[in-house]
Amino acid sequence: MAKASEVSRKWYVIDAAGKPLGRVAAQAAHLLRGKHKPTFTPHVDCGDHVIIINCKDAVLTGNKLQQKSYQWHTGWIGGLKTIKYDALMKTHPEKAMSLAVEGMLPHNTQGRNAARRLRVYAGAEHTHAAQSPETYEL
Repeated sequence: MAKASEVSRKWYVIDAAGKPLGRVAAQAAHLLRGKHKPTFTPHVDCGDHVIIINCKDAVLTGNKLQQKSYQWHTGWIGGLKTIKYDALMKTHPEKAMSLAVEGMLPHNTQGRNAARRLRVYAGAEHTHAAQSPETYEL
């Protein structure tokens, strides 16, 4: 069983260009959680850092681009806000990807810590070259 003090974290880069948004998000959640490691322990946060690039080129299959929507509430009366994914992918594609990944992580302290290790970029450039990340193929 892994201990929190013995966990070594690696950096991975996932290129989302031309790939389904959900498949990229599922693989990123898998890496963030640490399930790919042989020392995976459910109660220990042993995941890695993940950088997702080219989110603007990720695809949504079927009619999801026109039919799927993201909803949130402001907290005020009548404050339910809705945005369709075609508008979300045009304006903030990195938000669509991060929402998909965070929805696949556990909704507790471990999931919040794993979400902090996620970096999402709309384009091909990222600022984490100093960490020498490995490319991860889907």
